[in-house]
Amino acid sequence: MSERLTEEQLAIFDLLMRPAPELSEEEKSQVKRVAEELLTVLKREKLVLDWRKEQNTRAAVRVAVEEVLDRLPDKFTRPL
Repeated sequence: MSERLTEEQLAIFDLLMRPAPELSEEEKSQVKRVAEELLTVLKREKLVLDWRKEQNTRAAVRVAVEEVLDRLPDKFTRPL
């Protein structure tokens, strides 16, 4: 509740923040926006019924996730 995110958005935010470096408030807000955007993109475009069964659908989900995660603050390195 304190993060002002839905339960689904908060789940993504928590996953992103688990190994997160020390962030400023602006960077933390940026991570929240990325979590919101990622959930929206996945729900609207990518997560269809049985999306895991088809390799091209799994690949599309992976690419979408990578594209959105590229918008995280610079402190989030690739290995992180």
